[in-house]
Amino acid sequence: MPTCPIISIVDDDDYVRVSLGSLLRSYGYTIQLFDSAEHFLSSELMPITDCLISDIQMPGMSGLSMCEHLVARGIQIPVIFMTASAEPAPRLAAQRLGAAGYLTKPFDEQPLLACIQIALNAEHAEE
Repeated sequence: MPTCPIISIVDDDDYVRVSLGSLLRSYGYTIQLFDSAEHFLSSELMPITDCLISDIQMPGMSGLSMCEHLVARGIQIPVIFMTASAEPAPRLAAQRLGAAGYLTKPFDEQPLLACIQIALNAEHAEE
């Protein structure tokens, strides 16, 4: 029996985190919410996450640093980054890290859902 993909959302903004979680639950995904990169990395749910959606700019460890940490540990989780910044440097850094998606806030649900499908397809192609 196939299991429902687990999507972890990491964002320090409570409204964004909870709203995205509610939206994606309505599409049938299993959602885990984290208010920081550090909490995600120390969670027992990290190894079973099928897709990670993360803000780039957060207090403490940034989303990019969290992704670098995962890559350095050999952990392959497709990551979709989101940011309110229009600066090109974070986008380039995300691309270098192999991001499955990059969204500029605010964004509509359809681009997010398309990124999730790309991420989940990439994740299952590696199995």
